[in-house]
Amino acid sequence: MVGWLICLSVMTVAGREATRELAVFQIMELRSAIGLVLLYPLIRANGGLATLGTPNIWRHIGRNIVHYGAQFSWLLALTLIPIAQVVAIEFTMPIWTAILAVAFLGERMGRWKTLAVVLGLVGVVVIVRPFDAEASVGQLIALASAAGFAISVTAVKAMTRTERVVVILFWMMLLQSAFGLIPALNVWRAPSLYSWSWILVIAFCGTYSHYCMARALLHAEATIVVPMDFLRVPLAAAIGWLVYAEAIDLFTGLGAALILAGNLLNLKGAGQPAARRPRL
Repeated sequence: MVGWLICLSVMTVAGREATRELAVFQIMELRSAIGLVLLYPLIRANGGLATLGTPNIWRHIGRNIVHYGAQFSWLLALTLIPIAQVVAIEFTMPIWTAILAVAFLGERMGRWKTLAVVLGLVGVVVIVRPFDAEASVGQLIALASAAGFAISVTAVKAMTRTERVVVILFWMMLLQSAFGLIPALNVWRAPSLYSWSWILVIAFCGTYSHYCMARALLHAEATIVVPMDFLRVPLAAAIGWLVYAEAIDLFTGLGAALILAGNLLNLKGAGQPAARRPRL
């Protein structure tokens, strides 16, 4: 999950910079196509292309339709509202993930998991203070993105029971390249050297962030893994301060403390070894 947090934090800045020149559809298409190339070392290490067949192709298609829509909404929201708002609204995702994991995966919301989610969400509200103004279109798009990501994460958790991580990632890149090809061609323009640099960052971070998340879901329940993602809110505040000279106020500090406390409680007892080794 540390790898996930680093990749997603970097990709937040990369996404904002790339959308200065290129349309979201083109960025997503390049991200998926380049991601396939970047994924090849993992594919080769896991037996090559011949091992990537799946009996669950329709599950992959359904999951990636939802994920593609969520990712598009996330990048679009970055062009409409401040980064801190996008990231903070995204953290309604653990609520939807927890509900879905309990309903469809048979997981249970114990005392510590429930408290972790509550503290994390309170921390997000303290940082963003959403009641100061009416919700904008960008905020609603970010909220829809969060719900879509929750469905995607729950689907990945279910799929790791029968599929290897590299298989999940390969079909994600391949299917999303196919989904976005025609829309991308309709808005295509030659990227500048500046845009190419950020696209490569997006492709690398987008590919290996999902590898990190899928591996984390192999080792722990979704209701443990996902609330750790709350740490991206204080990380986003730190990036805003370092990169864009955005001030970190008292509310941000207090919210970050609540988020950290929630994660520490969530990890209570989660470090015990599993009964069997997960699939690679």
